[in-house]
Amino acid sequence: QVQLVESGGGLVQAGGSLRLSCAASGSIFSISAMGWYRQAPGNQRELVADIVSDDRTRYADSGKGRFTISRDNAKNTVYLQMSSLKPEDTAVYYCNAAVRSTKWGPVVSYWGQGTQVTVPS
Repeated sequence: QVQLVESGGGLVQAGGSLRLSCAASGSIFSISAMGWYRQAPGNQRELVADIVSDDRTRYADSGKGRFTISRDNAKNTVYLQMSSLKPEDTAVYYCNAAVRSTKWGPVVSYWGQGTQVTVPS
């Protein structure tokens, strides 16, 4: 089993910054991709950004130029640096990891419990 533990959410004023962290632990042989998703009340969960094993990144248009995703492979940790935050960034942010627990096993998608980010208007 694999656990993802997120941290770094909170309340921040518009224009401010936050850094989210997500550490994966447990039965991990390799992680092919890690990413951040968010879900605001009444909305579907949506991709914020993800990063694959060769450090290629992908961003939703809403975060381009404001958010930066990075990962520390030695620590199985992914980060999301968010700046110039806006009220519309308010959501629960979820970490996701695509994990292979054994060399020849399947890739399984795991989710963290979510961390709240609130940007008051």
